[in-house]
Amino acid sequence: MSGVVHKPLPHDSAPLHVTGRAQYVDDIPTPAGTLHLAFGLSDVAHGKIRRMDLSAVRAAPGVVAVLMADDLPGDCDVAPAAHDEPLLADGEVHYLGQPVFLVVAESHLEARKAARLGRIEYEELPAILTIDDALAADSRFEGGPVIWERGGCERALAAAPRRLKGRIEIGGQEHFYLEGQAALAEPMDDGGMRVHSSTQHPTEIQHKVAHALGMAMAMVRVEVRRMGGGFGGKESQGNALAVACAVAARLTGRACKMRYDRDDDMIITGKRHDFRIEYEVGFDDGGRLLAVDFVQYARCGWSQDLSLPVADRAMLHADNAYYLPAARIESHRLRTNTQSATAFRGFGGPQGILGIERVMDHVAHELGLDPFEVRQKNFYASGGSISAKMKAPQRTPYGQPVEDSVIRELVGELAERARYRERREAVAAWNAGHEVLKRGIALTPVKFGISFTLTHLNQAGALVHVYQDGSIHLNHGGTEMGQGLFQKVAQVAADRFGVALERVRITATDTGKVPNTSATAASSGSDLNGMAVKAACDEIRGRMGEFLKGYYQAGTVVFADDCVHVGGEVLAFEEAVRICYENRISLSATGFYRTPDISWDRARGEGRPFYYFAYGAAVSEVVLDRLTGENRILRVDILHDAGASLNPALDIGQVEGGFVQGAGWLTTEELVWDSRGRLMTHAPSTYKIPACGDRPRIFNVDLFENENRSETIYRSKAVGEPPLMLGISAFLALSDAIRACGEGYPALDAPATPERLMRAAARVAGGAG
Repeated sequence: MSGVVHKPLPHDSAPLHVTGRAQYVDDIPTPAGTLHLAFGLSDVAHGKIRRMDLSAVRAAPGVVAVLMADDLPGDCDVAPAAHDEPLLADGEVHYLGQPVFLVVAESHLEARKAARLGRIEYEELPAILTIDDALAADSRFEGGPVIWERGGCERALAAAPRRLKGRIEIGGQEHFYLEGQAALAEPMDDGGMRVHSSTQHPTEIQHKVAHALGMAMAMVRVEVRRMGGGFGGKESQGNALAVACAVAARLTGRACKMRYDRDDDMIITGKRHDFRIEYEVGFDDGGRLLAVDFVQYARCGWSQDLSLPVADRAMLHADNAYYLPAARIESHRLRTNTQSATAFRGFGGPQGILGIERVMDHVAHELGLDPFEVRQKNFYASGGSISAKMKAPQRTPYGQPVEDSVIRELVGELAERARYRERREAVAAWNAGHEVLKRGIALTPVKFGISFTLTHLNQAGALVHVYQDGSIHLNHGGTEMGQGLFQKVAQVAADRFGVALERVRITATDTGKVPNTSATAASSGSDLNGMAVKAACDEIRGRMGEFLKGYYQAGTVVFADDCVHVGGEVLAFEEAVRICYENRISLSATGFYRTPDISWDRARGEGRPFYYFAYGAAVSEVVLDRLTGENRILRVDILHDAGASLNPALDIGQVEGGFVQGAGWLTTEELVWDSRGRLMTHAPSTYKIPACGDRPRIFNVDLFENENRSETIYRSKAVGEPPLMLGISAFLALSDAIRACGEGYPALDAPATPERLMRAAARVAGGAG
């Protein structure tokens, strides 16, 4: 082995990123005569199209064609699942910003200008914009609520010594990837179509383009070298651009390109789901939970998109790191006339976790206890330990045994490292001596399930070539969006062959090389693709080893130190490769992997949907101006479980970024729609993501020493999504600061903007709560 696995190596594209040489879709040199596209958008949230006057659009400078729904070649649906999302509105519009017509022009600017010239008359219909609107109209997906129950929740609540109720409103979140949505389609001379897309799901782009053009998937080739961020927003939202480009390319015979400007991107595309969570909890005098009844309301937008699995995952994470003896979880998936909410880092898990963390905080307030103490009393037992009462491993509300929990050990270590108890006393002393500036501190955990809940997606393929000179060409089905997947997988390949990392070249994700790929999502990129690459490398290494054993009459063959050790012979790797090639040994292989030991009955809400759980915890300390709501995160300490990390440097970067994105979701990032359904926060001037100055002044991040009990790639754990939930600690630290303003419970909604914080502080000071 080469020893490159588990090493803190830099991102493979880091030099390109910092010098501006990294090539994204908009940087790809285009063929001569490339056309540019833009959508004309609806300016009402719900209505029937009565008349469209596009004469000014067609007459605009540079316009080559203008397409409406009737001009499209058959069924151009761009939905990821339910076939309910036409490329262009077909007689009725369902949200303000929905594409209604398509402009094809000689330049990007000409297309955008022309798209603003359309005149459309609507018969406006009542618009359902909020959760309350949807409930009143019974506007929903799936016909009714989904309900999972375990342990006799109603009886347990009735018997509990103490009970309380509450509610939290949780806002959505804009993905705000640095590179916007973009696609480029080129018609091929054999009638096929080549598509470059900024997408997390190349196979879905391939499928949608093939369906729209009425051709076989084998006639469509999709390539993705890298994205400038995705966060789930490029799992399904890129379908519309790719299909539009392919349709226009087929119509004109010329390459076609489309990219959204930032305001169009924010107005057209989906966001993280807004949630409302109502709860009733039964508990004892020591803070141990006996039963919890959750009702989750998800605002899904106008089409189904990925809302059903998102809402499912919110239910699946309603326990977070806590054993709930009895639980009932009811989920409403509500249809509204807003952008179709979609995948976002965590995929519903963050909303579900925030719900139970609010419960823990509320129970602690009711009992006058430190919330950390209440959390500790309710953690899952360590490592699948046998519960004294149950005589079996503790199970989640959906029946999966929790056999790998390290949350008690991890949180204990973090509390000691961060001096949590000492600092909590210091915060109390500060608050006693300061009337206006109040401090707060919170320690919150995360337990996050790893696997796609749609079981068949848990598969991956890879293609590996070893060339005569000893260089290695690697391709797999995962996509690179800045998270470092390509580097991790290259480390795996180098380690399997025992060679230097420099020998391994990774090429763009390509549906023509690896077919039937799953989206790079659900934190599964390294788990799935790393194992597929390992299988391919081991196949080639096995062939080489068997041949070299016979060739040298040796008993052992070891690949290490950039050499191949064959008995007493030591061959340079390229020499061993040359000998195998000259003796007609195949040096190319495909690899395949399917996640074992998972099963899930969605209808019953039972099974083992996750291969394993990833754990983590964070301590956040904040300061709040109670009179203005202005606040700052002073210090953050994080300990996160990445198993035996493939690359600690990349994983720590993911933890840092995940925390900041999670804290932004719950504090500064507020999405606002007006009464007509118009998104008012559609630019950086009005939508506030965390900036460099918002990082905590003290930011300590470490990886917990652990190995995955499950047989993952080198016993590592996924690290893409779980750290985002660590940002909940910042939100609850702000709630803790508000508690210092008076006697009432803050009942803080998210995001905790300065306005909300100021009002909550005033409410608590007045004794309400």
